[in-house]
Amino acid sequence: MTFPGTLDLSNEALRYELDLEKGAALRTFGLPDGAEWTSEDRPGREFAVFACGQRIDGQSAGLVVLGVDEQKDESPLSGSHSVTVKLRHDPTGLEIDSHTIVYRGTPVAEKWITVRNTVDEPVTIDRLDSFHLSLPLDEWQVLAYKSDWGAEFAPIVTPLRDAFIAETRQGRSSKDWHPWLTLLGSRGDLLTICPMWSGNWVLRCEPEEDGSFAVSGGLHDWEFSKVLEPGQQADSIRVVLTLGSGGDLNTVSIPLARVGRTHWYPRNELSRSLPIEWNHWWSYEDKIIDERAFLDNVEVAARLGMDICTLDAGWFGPADGQSEWYDYRGDWQSVNESRFPGGIRVLSDAVHGKGMKFGLWCEIEAVGKLARLANAHPSYVARRDGESLGYLCFGNPQVREWAFGTLDRLIREYRCDWIKLDFNLDPRAGCSCTDHGHGAGDGLFEHYYGYYAVLDQIRAKHPEVLLENCASGGLRIDLGMMRHAHTTFLSDTDWPEHGLQVFWGATTFLAPEVCLHWSYSEWLGQHPHQKFKPNDPALLPHQFDFYTRIAMLGGFGFSQKLPELPVWMLERIGYHIEDYHLVVRRFILEADLYRLTAQPEREGKGDRWAAFQYRMPEGNEHLLFVFRLSGAESERNIRLRDLNSDSLYELTWLSAEKVHTIRGAELLERGLLFAELAEEDSALLYIRELPAASRL
Repeated sequence: MTFPGTLDLSNEALRYELDLEKGAALRTFGLPDGAEWTSEDRPGREFAVFACGQRIDGQSAGLVVLGVDEQKDESPLSGSHSVTVKLRHDPTGLEIDSHTIVYRGTPVAEKWITVRNTVDEPVTIDRLDSFHLSLPLDEWQVLAYKSDWGAEFAPIVTPLRDAFIAETRQGRSSKDWHPWLTLLGSRGDLLTICPMWSGNWVLRCEPEEDGSFAVSGGLHDWEFSKVLEPGQQADSIRVVLTLGSGGDLNTVSIPLARVGRTHWYPRNELSRSLPIEWNHWWSYEDKIIDERAFLDNVEVAARLGMDICTLDAGWFGPADGQSEWYDYRGDWQSVNESRFPGGIRVLSDAVHGKGMKFGLWCEIEAVGKLARLANAHPSYVARRDGESLGYLCFGNPQVREWAFGTLDRLIREYRCDWIKLDFNLDPRAGCSCTDHGHGAGDGLFEHYYGYYAVLDQIRAKHPEVLLENCASGGLRIDLGMMRHAHTTFLSDTDWPEHGLQVFWGATTFLAPEVCLHWSYSEWLGQHPHQKFKPNDPALLPHQFDFYTRIAMLGGFGFSQKLPELPVWMLERIGYHIEDYHLVVRRFILEADLYRLTAQPEREGKGDRWAAFQYRMPEGNEHLLFVFRLSGAESERNIRLRDLNSDSLYELTWLSAEKVHTIRGAELLERGLLFAELAEEDSALLYIRELPAASRL
């Protein structure tokens, strides 16, 4: 068999070349006019497999190239170039397929491996690194995000001088760290790495003998092992590598969003409509929500022009008003008749009768300590060393069948248009049972592949239903999940500076339309920063507009006692809903997003101004959100991006009687001065390029 000595996957936005002379090595990786990301002296080893007491990588002795499969999709807007290098490691008899996809017109590459056992006895895999890159010598910085409940997307910036590891061992992808790491070179070169996985992952930056660094990772090897029987194979998780320049994260996030929209994100008619949501949770929880309260909110939501009403936790379980929802997760066949005497279909029919969609919360993976499900089906429960982990093992085919049947029934019987899928616990290393269809060391690995399969099955059976990903808010946000769910909830908490911080962080790898968050909510419970009180006499309209517009940056929702809001506040909500429907929505769905300021941070830290520019693909229309946070300097020049310097632009302030015409060069170089915004104030501008005749 003959095959080329090199494989060139380059495109107009990326240099990417593989050397197959001795195994598989990355020869060239960089932007067309940018720096080289591979070391001249140490070729990238492409991947690593740890098995049979050996490390096997793309340069290991005894590795033989068996062949190459190559596919090119020449579609102008959604093309890609895919290559699979087929290898055999003679000392172990393992076959390894190294997969790479480069997306047309972007600096985005997706990598993973498949390992196949071709010998006559079982082989144990202890580690699967989806990629390995040897960096050239430079003064590198690492950018990453720490994460916890209500504290998502906390930025870390540190020089790379010693080993640096970003990881989660919690079993949820964005608990402890978000699955995102960026290397920044001394000349502004950027490499962003995103594991596409919802469980445990790791990214390692490790020093080499010559002072340089190697970067590798993918699935976390902590407590992981997988036994491959003869003829069996396993895929590693996928990892996305994206290059940027100028020290500007927009150069990375924009191509990632474009590829997500074109290749990764599931879409349906409802998700493409970006529905505005009301959800009962924070203002009612499961303490005071009932049929009457829900229906009263439905009446107001319909008058305001909202699109969907979602019933969150508290609808299921024993027929009393005192049960704790957490204890009865899994008993989805029951309805709390004390709170909802007419059943759930009464609520759904009322919502549909008002021309809106109906949403329902479900934690399909979890099993509460008092749930009848655990006693009826003890083999469904994920256990480690015999102890229940509080969730159902989706590595078990019986659980997958049950979960699909349960969700299918909820959707059909309650006429659900939206399912909010939550997950409120940390599986950590996951299930170690050996009678579920997985081994002792790969329970969590198989759980997530099983969960993805159920989501895909539901979307196939109910293509019109929108699936929302949630995990204690934002503790399972990753590009793996976003191949199976339509939107992801960014965080349970939503006070203003936090809302801006998490949206800024999430959009470094997600498109804005898949980022769902609510405006500043009135909480029934206590939180040191959730202080919104709608009847506070000191609360001014411009502050309420500020709170609401933060949620309008992406997927848009409310969690309020709508019938109890002041009349003026309801009028402002109606106004913002109209703005969102008529103006904002199409920009969020189609435009490139530029973060024009640094990241705001909680506790008064970070940038105290926030500005976001949405640029439509044709380049002639833009939308600009500007926010002045508490503690900000009194004025700021906001410089726009990617305009035609010779053109005139008409700027229209929404909600203000104000129109200006400014040349593109001035907006690019000097910027637009905001000197009249109060603290906790905002501006929303529609910007259009004027026709050539008007420039004279």
